[in-house]
Amino acid sequence: MIEKLIAVKVAIMIPQYTGLEWEGSAMRFIQTHKQEAMVIGGVLTAAGLIFSQAWLLVLASLVAGLPIAVNAWEALRYKQISIELLVTIALVGAVMIGEPIESAVVSFLFLFGDWLEQRSLAKTRSAIQGLAAAAPKTARLLDGTTIPVGKLAVGDQVRVLAGETVPADGQVISGQANIVEAAITGEPDAKRKQVGATVYSGTQVSDGTVDIEVEKTGYNTVYQQIIDLIEDAQDAQSPVATFIQKFARWYTPLVLVIALLVGLISQNVRLAITILVLGCPGALVIGAPVSNVVGLGFGAKHGILIKGGDVATKLDQIDTVMFDKTGTLTQGKIRVATAKYWTADQQRVAATVTAVEKATAHPLGQALVADLQAKTMQKPTDVKVTRGVGVNARIAGHAISVGNQKVLHQPLTADQQAAVQQIVASGATLVLVTIDDKLVAAYGLRDQLRTETPTMLSTLKASGKKTMVLSGDSQAAVEHMMSALPVSQTRGGLLPADKVKAIKAAQARGEKVMFVGDGINDGPALAQADVGVAMGSGMDVAIDTADVILTNSRLTNLGVLFDLAKRMNRNIKQNLVIAIGTVALLLSGLLIGLVDMASGMLFHEISILLVIANALRLRHTPRKWQNLTAIKVHHPQTVNNENK
Repeated sequence: MIEKLIAVKVAIMIPQYTGLEWEGSAMRFIQTHKQEAMVIGGVLTAAGLIFSQAWLLVLASLVAGLPIAVNAWEALRYKQISIELLVTIALVGAVMIGEPIESAVVSFLFLFGDWLEQRSLAKTRSAIQGLAAAAPKTARLLDGTTIPVGKLAVGDQVRVLAGETVPADGQVISGQANIVEAAITGEPDAKRKQVGATVYSGTQVSDGTVDIEVEKTGYNTVYQQIIDLIEDAQDAQSPVATFIQKFARWYTPLVLVIALLVGLISQNVRLAITILVLGCPGALVIGAPVSNVVGLGFGAKHGILIKGGDVATKLDQIDTVMFDKTGTLTQGKIRVATAKYWTADQQRVAATVTAVEKATAHPLGQALVADLQAKTMQKPTDVKVTRGVGVNARIAGHAISVGNQKVLHQPLTADQQAAVQQIVASGATLVLVTIDDKLVAAYGLRDQLRTETPTMLSTLKASGKKTMVLSGDSQAAVEHMMSALPVSQTRGGLLPADKVKAIKAAQARGEKVMFVGDGINDGPALAQADVGVAMGSGMDVAIDTADVILTNSRLTNLGVLFDLAKRMNRNIKQNLVIAIGTVALLLSGLLIGLVDMASGMLFHEISILLVIANALRLRHTPRKWQNLTAIKVHHPQTVNNENK
C-alpha cells in the first residue's frame, strides 16, 4: 500500500521514509517533543530580539533546528534529499555568516508551520476518522455477556438494544427494530428490520431490539471494507499527483545544486541559503494529494465511494454512460403483471416455479416467488443458473426450466406464440416455464422506473454525454420502458459477455465509457468500462469490482459524482497555481531585494496552509447538490391471470 498521506509532514515530503522507526533514544526524544522545541525556540527568539542577545538567538536556532536536522538525517539515510535538508543547511549557513536572527526566526516558523499543517491536515481525513471512531467496540451475547467485537465468530448470536451499534454483519433471527444505515449508505432515515433481514456492522438501532446471528466479522464486514476502501483510495495517487511526486524527487536536489552554484559564482552565501529556503516545494508536493483526500472523504460521507484520485481524473473524461436496466434505472420492485398457463394444474406450476426460484438470487425469480405465494414442493436438485438465460433444475424426475425464450427447445403452437408476443409487445419482461421441454406457463413481469431516472438521464444529456441502456431483457421490453426518456440507444437480449462487447466497441471508437449496474450481476461490464459504477446491492462484491460504489443506490448521486470529480480536478489545478506562483513570486522578490530568508520561510508556510485551506473547501456541499429533484413517473400494474 502506498504510504499513508497526511499523517505527518514527513509522510508527504518523503514517501519511502514514512513509517520507519526512529533509531536511538535521543532521536526519538527529539521527534516526540517537536512542539516543545517550537515553543522553547520561540521564547528564546523573542528574548534574543528583546534583549539583543545573539547567543539566545543561536540557542533558539539549535533547539528549534534539532528536530528539522533529525528529519533531514533520517531522510538521507534512505537516500532522500528532503525539504528538511534544505532548511538545515540554510540554518547552519545563516549562523555561520553571522545572521542568527534569520536562523532563529526561520527554524521557529518552520516548526510552527509544521504544527499548523498537521492540525489542518488532520481535518482532511475527518471522514475516515469518523468512521473508524464509530466502529463498534463490544457485543452483547444472548446470555447478557459483553465481549470485545474482535472475539465474535461466525454463528454467534448477539442482542442489540435501542441506541446501540450493530457489532457485525448478520441476519435478524428474533425481534424487530428501526435501524439507521447512515454509516453504510449515507442515508439518515431508519429502515425497519424484521426476522430474516440483513443488518450491517456499524449501523445504529434507533428503537426496538433485535437478536442477530453473526455472518461476517472484523475485516470481512461491509463496514470495515468501506473503511479499507476509503483508506486505499486516499492513498491511491492521481496521474497529476504521481507526476508531481516524481518531479519533487528531482526538484529538491536541483534546488540544492542551484543554491550551491549561485553561492560559488556570486560568492554571496546569504543569497545561496535564501534560495534553499525559497525553493522548498512543500505546497507543490501536497497540492494534489490533499485535494484527493478531502474529496474522496467527502464523497464517502455522502454515499459515494471512489477508488482513488485516478478514478476522479477518468471521470472528467467520460463521454458515454451505459446503464443496466433492472435495479439500476428501475426500482427493482418487480411484480407479475400477466400470467398465462397451458395446463390445468396452475398450483403445481406455481409451486414448481417457487421451488426452483428460491434457489436463486435473481430479482425476477424473487418477484415470482413473492407474487405467486405458492407452497413449495420438494427441493429441486441439479440447479444450474445460466446468466442471460435462466435456471434449470430437476424436481421429482422432471426437467424444469425457468427463463427467457432461450430456454425453449421445442416450437410453440400458434396460440402460445401469440400469447408470448402479446406479453413482449406490452413491454413486460417475459419469463417462460417449461416442464420436460413443454411450455406450461408464461409470465409478464413489470418494474417501475426510479423516480430520479428521468431527471438524471436529462442531466447527462444536457451535459453532452451519450447514454445507452444494455439489458438482458427483451429489446421490446427495454424500448417500451425507455421510450419516453432521453436515451441515445437501447439494446436488449444481451448476455453479460454481450455487454462487455458493447463497451469494447464504444472504446474502440475512442469513447470513454462509464457503466452503471448491479454489483453482483454486472461484474464483467463494470470491470471493462473505463469507470465502473455499482449500485448499493451486492456492495461487498462491488468493492472488488467497481471503481465507484453508490452505497445508497441513488441515481442522483451520478450527477454529484461527476460534479465532485470536476471540483477535485479543478481544486488540484488551483493548488498547483498557488504552489508554483508562490515560488515564482518569492524568487522574483529575492532578485529585486524585497524578500529575505525569514520572510521567504513565512510565505512558504503560508502557501502550504493556503493549499490545505483550498482543499478543505471540498468538504462543503454545493447548493446545486441540494436542489437535485426527481420527476415521479407512474406505471400501471394491472395483473392479468389467464388459463388456457
